[in-house]
Amino acid sequence: MKIKKGDKVIVISGQDKGKSGKILRAFPKMDKVIVEGVNVKKSHQKATAKRQKGQIVERTMPVHVSNVMIEDPKTGKPTRIKAGSVDGVYTRVTKKSGTKL
Repeated sequence: MKIKKGDKVIVISGQDKGKSGKILRAFPKMDKVIVEGVNVKKSHQKATAKRQKGQIVERTMPVHVSNVMIEDPKTGKPTRIKAGSVDGVYTRVTKKSGTKL
């Protein structure tokens, strides 16, 4: 999985197509990521204490990696990335502008 925590991504398919956000958490084994403000679902939470009321909580759910692309820092458009090694150090480079991530 080439996408990591902290990357800025754009959703390319699904109900939130066109939205962008920062990756909060990555799940490499499931090939899913949690993107800030994308795929927000409402879940009902039961009251845990006697004085506390039940409530509806909004949670961001995971999105499959194939539905997001990294945002190019120069153009702001979705782009693919390639892996390269400079002086033996692994770096990620965008395909459109050639910017290091």
